[in-house]
Amino acid sequence: MGSVTRKHLPTPARAPLDAAAAEAALPVWDLSDLYAGPDDPRLAADLDRTEQEARAFEARLSGHLGGLAGDALAQAISEYEAMWERLGRVTSFAGLLFSGDAQDPANGRFYQTTQERVTTISSHLLFFTLELNRLEDQALEAKAAGSAALAHWRPWLRDLRVFRPHQLSDEAEKLLHEKEVAGRSAWVRLFDETIATMKVKVGEEELTVSAALNRFSDRDRARRAAAAEGISAAFGERVRLFSLITNTLVKDKEIEDGWRRYPRPGSYRNRSNMVEDEVVDALVSAVRASYSRLSHRYYAMKAKWLGLPKLQHWDRNAPLPDEDDRLVPWPEAVERVLASYAAFSPELAAIGRRFFDKPWIDAALRPGKASGAFAHPTVPSAHPYLLLNYHGKARDVMTLAHELGHGVHQILAGGQGYLMSSTPLTLAETASVFGEMLTFRAVLDAETDPRRRRAMLAGKVEDMLNTVVRQIAFYRFETLLHDERRKGEVAHERIAELWMQVQTESLGPAFEFTPDYGVYWSYVPHFVHTPFYVYAYAFGDCLVNALYGVYRDGGVQDFEGKYLDMLRAGGTLRHRELLAPFGLNAADPAFWAKGLDVISGFIDELERADG
Repeated sequence: MGSVTRKHLPTPARAPLDAAAAEAALPVWDLSDLYAGPDDPRLAADLDRTEQEARAFEARLSGHLGGLAGDALAQAISEYEAMWERLGRVTSFAGLLFSGDAQDPANGRFYQTTQERVTTISSHLLFFTLELNRLEDQALEAKAAGSAALAHWRPWLRDLRVFRPHQLSDEAEKLLHEKEVAGRSAWVRLFDETIATMKVKVGEEELTVSAALNRFSDRDRARRAAAAEGISAAFGERVRLFSLITNTLVKDKEIEDGWRRYPRPGSYRNRSNMVEDEVVDALVSAVRASYSRLSHRYYAMKAKWLGLPKLQHWDRNAPLPDEDDRLVPWPEAVERVLASYAAFSPELAAIGRRFFDKPWIDAALRPGKASGAFAHPTVPSAHPYLLLNYHGKARDVMTLAHELGHGVHQILAGGQGYLMSSTPLTLAETASVFGEMLTFRAVLDAETDPRRRRAMLAGKVEDMLNTVVRQIAFYRFETLLHDERRKGEVAHERIAELWMQVQTESLGPAFEFTPDYGVYWSYVPHFVHTPFYVYAYAFGDCLVNALYGVYRDGGVQDFEGKYLDMLRAGGTLRHRELLAPFGLNAADPAFWAKGLDVISGFIDELERADG
């Protein structure tokens, strides 16, 4: 939209709400849009059909791609996409079922069996991308120049060929592909099942990991400390297991990276994100150089607000004295988020409302459920699903706004089809962080009480520090750990030292870290699931800060239309092309400063209010 006129949300009522009421009637997803259950005949039929088609596809085309005309090659890519979409539907269903209850052994067996079957089937498709990448650029471009159908696939072919220099022989690629289920994937499953079944002893209570971590936002410091003691003990008891998982996966990555000739541990992720190593380096350097004016400065203020000479690690997410700790009922959270979206774009809000009108969200709290939150795109022929653990706190409302942004983005990008709808991680956070910012600004603008406004602003700063500073510290930890692992297996005591090093550097002198904090690296799933993912959060947050600044300034005509077009592009455009309509360029060092200045500006505002 050309104008930046905003609708304001009404200031929410301050009536108290107990925890039971906040958790009442939380939605649970219905996965039947994918399959009715593990024994659904459609699921078995999809696997059988795809296996037949994959074998025939391989027999017909293996060794012959170079001789295909452009239209014939385009048709082959369409067939390849259709088979992968069917496999994607099956794996999405198995993964979501497992995430919903990893304690159920049947779900774990089904998840593993499905992965194994899909790996077997997809091994017949592996030749296709390998053979495409063996075609010379000139030959492939000549085919695309003479075929509008093949030209459609240019973005997918462009991204595929990024990995051309790192491709191994067909036999080696097939071996790595087939061994995945008995190698890396098995270790990831062990990590997930261990976390899901863990119980944390907090006083006389036994809590899930998610519920125990949630205690770090409790107003009572003694309850926060008790939760920290319980978490430290629970993970400390299993630290050798988590160290073994981590050492094994890091070594596995080192071996494969060596064979593929990646220059450094994070290079594969950067190429997957379609971003240059140098751009990531510029982001990391800019954030690390800003620690003192961001996190160090803010947490010094927080220690003063809490009346503490030093903060402990369990005080990092402690509510502020003026913070509204009223629990927000789910229906109020839903309307708050949707109203914020609608103030920016009615179309965006209409798409978002579909997630609540239909059973596409699982927000209920229960044992065995995956902790944290995510949006799973599944496949374009279906729809995304959102997982949250909704405790009714203000941060949970922002998490809802965040994950809904992912879901809306995934629906809009779905029009690009299975192969081209997926967005690189560096851009995948754009809609989520933008949706979160829309919700925050709407709620802040509606608040008139200065003390509550300060608390809300401080909460937003904390969220941004968690997204930018904390994630870059995580990235730094991964980098140090992967470098250290090249010298040999890393003892858990040494892993703890690396963790404490980056935490001390990033959070600053306001903290006095107790030794038990050295085990907290072990619960971060990104280190296991998606190595070097974490910087994408900081990339996305800084990008959105810059993008939102353009929106608030009103300097871009039809901002809403350009923004929706950016989301619809999915993976067809790179960050330079996507940001150009807004006058932004992530390759410019000043770009990162612009994003970090937004956080610094919020802290300036808090300092003025504090003065």
